[in-house]
Amino acid sequence: MRINSTEVLGQAIRARRKGLGYSQQQMADYCGCGTRFISDLENGKETIQFGKALGVASMLGLDLSIDVRGGTRPNARMLC
Repeated sequence: MRINSTEVLGQAIRARRKGLGYSQQQMADYCGCGTRFISDLENGKETIQFGKALGVASMLGLDLSIDVRGGTRPNARMLC
């Protein structure tokens, strides 16, 4: 799955959580954060704390990776 927005990341987190049968409260407890953070993350809120988001993904057994697009140098359109 290509993660290109906070919405796509949130959808992936929600799908994995539900697939494992965890509630948002259980995830918040496991990750040491609040249910509000889990909800904001799953709903694609753009101002989430990235470190916490990575922690939640890790607790769900998800890895994120970064790949260079097509091996080309970025131009102004690619940076935004």
